[in-house]
Amino acid sequence: MRFTRETTIGEIVSNDFRTAAVFQEFGIDFCCGGRRTLADACRDLDEDAVLTAVERVCEGPASSARFDTWSPEQLIGHIVANHHAYVRRAMPSLIAFTQKIAAVHGSRHPELAEIARITEDIAAEMTSHMAKEERVLFPYIGALSEAVRNGVPAPPAPFGLVENPIRMMEEDHDAAGAAMARIRELTSGYAVPEDGCTTYRVCLEELNAFERDLHEHVHLENNILFPAARKLASPIAAG
Repeated sequence: MRFTRETTIGEIVSNDFRTAAVFQEFGIDFCCGGRRTLADACRDLDEDAVLTAVERVCEGPASSARFDTWSPEQLIGHIVANHHAYVRRAMPSLIAFTQKIAAVHGSRHPELAEIARITEDIAAEMTSHMAKEERVLFPYIGALSEAVRNGVPAPPAPFGLVENPIRMMEEDHDAAGAAMARIRELTSGYAVPEDGCTTYRVCLEELNAFERDLHEHVHLENNILFPAARKLASPIAAG
């Protein structure tokens, strides 16, 4: 695929996930901001430099999965087994780390108290968010996909149009992304201060890793799974 300034960020990353690293380097949101065109995303950046970096990373055979070619069922399985599982593993440690460094270093770094609070909020919100997806939205998308594939009537939806829960999940994604962006701002890009201990360093490294995973997680849902669900449901909405 040849990318242009009018190609959306989400399309670029969906075509080759290696480009996600380029957008992260330039500070471009490729998950919640995936519907923006490259031109819109680069308003305050060197557009040619970004496009050149994107094209360079795409040279040669793609080594990453083309998630946009997967069925909704495959994609849901991947999201739950990898990203949801990662969130559940990571959050208890992140809460413990942020609370510990806030207690030890908070007098010199008062921003750590806010970071600890935000981390707890993210954990609570993501726990609720993932439960809604796994118990309600994802099973419906899977059943809808199977119905369309087999040419049978769509299953009854407990929430009206599929757009309703999707919009709620996207709002949750925006909130989680904004919360992690605030932590990145408070830590000056996850930079460890000179007086930071080993726990401080590990904590910031883990927060950085969590944000990177969140970006991929949200990209897969906002830019691939949810558009596929909307497309599957469009004949129903039209009817």
